[in-house]
Amino acid sequence: MQKSWFYEEYGPKEVLKLGELPIPTPRHGQLLVQVKAAALNPIDSKMRQKPIVPADFPVVPGCDMAGVVIAKGSGISKFIVGDEVYGNIQDFSKEGGVKKNGTLSEFIVVEEDLVALKPINVSFEEAASLPVAIQTAMEGFKTAGFKEGQSVFVVGGAGGVGSLVVQLAKCFYGACEVVVTTSTSKVEFVKSLGATKVVDYTRTRYEELAEKYDLVYDTIGDSKNSFVLAKENAPVIDIAWPPSNPRAIHSSLTVSGQVLDKIRPYLECGKLRAVIDPKGPFHFHDVIAAFRYLETGRARGKVVISPFPSRRLSSIFKNGTSQDF
Repeated sequence: MQKSWFYEEYGPKEVLKLGELPIPTPRHGQLLVQVKAAALNPIDSKMRQKPIVPADFPVVPGCDMAGVVIAKGSGISKFIVGDEVYGNIQDFSKEGGVKKNGTLSEFIVVEEDLVALKPINVSFEEAASLPVAIQTAMEGFKTAGFKEGQSVFVVGGAGGVGSLVVQLAKCFYGACEVVVTTSTSKVEFVKSLGATKVVDYTRTRYEELAEKYDLVYDTIGDSKNSFVLAKENAPVIDIAWPPSNPRAIHSSLTVSGQVLDKIRPYLECGKLRAVIDPKGPFHFHDVIAAFRYLETGRARGKVVISPFPSRRLSSIFKNGTSQDF
């Protein structure tokens, strides 16, 4: 058995319980990973409050994780036992892709193609903060058909997705100008991410800005207002569903370890960095407090859970080493 956070009914964060559930067994094409860190996402709260797909209780929340491969099913070719990996284990776009056993457990199973090797210079906590946010951020640029040398206006540049959109715009997509909105206390932080100009939304309204942009990338679901900053016929990306403006294009994410492989060089050379909210990481036993903070909508970067319970492999495998299943 393993320690897990789970819920057996829909509702607020208080329905979460810390208890014991069976350690899963990896099937063909799956890895068994000992979780070292996980990150929370708004979708975790939404799924707990209202079913996106019918639930088979108990449900363990969580999409993002980083950890160590301790066993593998048949047909695995990319990873070996002992590899440090990270990824988003939930694929909402695929039928049957949503797992009831999410990442807020000591051990999880995940398909080989959903994870990537963790960059050596990135901690487990930093790695766990990246998958959903980076996959969402990159999908928006792809959906918009963004081209090198174009300008982008980012709504909400300090959040989990926004902080990566700002960085990617310059270092990965070659934007000529990255203008970003945030609150007064986060202006300097957003500048440090590479924004060429920062707009304090508590002091300036969209209508007061004269310049128009090749892409408006809205990470907070305010496209009903932010669309005024797009050039004529320029795309407006809104990661919220449904978008608050009919003109906006909803962008979700492509769940794949290949997406994470693409950004590995940028992480290893320091051009791209993970952003963890300074109030964290939250301990595994403080998951309810972490959700309470996430749901304020005030996090800077990602809300991360770490450390997780840790035990020797010998307590799971009789000979002290993991084997193929």
